Amino acid sequence: MSERPERVWHFYIDDMISCAEKVLTYCAGLDQQAFIDTPLVYDATVRNLEIIGEAATRIPEETRQTHPQVPWRMLVATRNRLIHGYLGIDNDTLWSIVRDEVPKLPVQLRALRQQHP
Repeated sequence: MSERPERVWHFYIDDMISCAEKVLTYCAGLDQQAFIDTPLVYDATVRNLEIIGEAATRIPEETRQTHPQVPWRMLVATRNRLIHGYLGIDNDTLWSIVRDEVPKLPVQLRALRQQHP
């Protein structure tokens, strides 16, 4: 079995944009309690946040440093907390990220992507 070629890093940015947009669509019109009480939305949101964080780890350090407007560390830390959620996920923190941080991501990432066609 042959190894797959390494993906160009900017495709991970595209993945991050797509996942952020999914989260925004899933959570549109919900408040925190409705979000928590809707398991399919909750689980899909958590999974997409995990993917965003994993994709963020694939972005070269130089790119991360030249685009500090993107909260790289928060994205990776969120992924790590969610992946290792057996310790419990703090729903207040999760909802805060969905409400306050995710809406900014597509704009920030599209700006970065335009600089790297």
